[in-house]
Amino acid sequence: MMGAERPSTAMVLAAGLGKRMRPITDTIPKPLVPIAGKTLLDWGLDSLQQVGVEKAVINVHYLPDQIVRHVATRDRPGIVISDESERLLDSAGGIVRALPELGSKPFYILNADTFWLDAGKPNLERLALAWDGKAMDILLMLAELPSTTGHSGGTDFLIGPDGRLSRAKGNPDELIYAGAAIADPHIFAGASAEPHSLNAYFDRAIAAGRLFGMVMRGHWITVGTPGAIAPAEAAVRRAFADAPRVDMSRVNRQ
Repeated sequence: MMGAERPSTAMVLAAGLGKRMRPITDTIPKPLVPIAGKTLLDWGLDSLQQVGVEKAVINVHYLPDQIVRHVATRDRPGIVISDESERLLDSAGGIVRALPELGSKPFYILNADTFWLDAGKPNLERLALAWDGKAMDILLMLAELPSTTGHSGGTDFLIGPDGRLSRAKGNPDELIYAGAAIADPHIFAGASAEPHSLNAYFDRAIAAGRLFGMVMRGHWITVGTPGAIAPAEAAVRRAFADAPRVDMSRVNRQ
């Protein structure tokens, strides 16, 4: 178990086009869409800062200069930009390109267009405590559907008694991937920085019995379309009204 040895680096996937968020994303990249007074990107970066991550690598493609300017205002975590302006590399290709900055130890992976509200101990801390490098290649944070807002798709994974994952295969009672994970960089050995998806690595880890999951505590929020903004902000207000243990300083700060 990693215990106190939390990952010190993180990959933040922020290079998507955000087409479903148009017309908002005609002028700003999706990670900079504000929810409850704070951008989607800052919700994630604040979660990383909260658990002591020292360096976050952010890949950019669409309207990249806006993201570069925005993160320049942050002190923590330290930001490194991985520029994919010329060509999108997809989730895994972007990580492979950023590996020299991410280091040789397990690191966090975060999607920049989803976020969550912790209940009690930060979920990223819980993820680090659950990590077991001897048994795991990837550890995913998962959410139960009743604890989500904005999710319109199906479920993703079935979790076994020991935490091992398999694909949900359409079972509506299973879990969704909550856009946060810990991965061992060795799984990308020999991969090239060409466009390809993390899903291939999930499936490879499942086949090896080395994909595990942890169910988050709190509320998970995804904002896929302009119409999802109001429900997301209502969920934030509701969560803070119902759970004062959530850190109020994380709201209304960009």
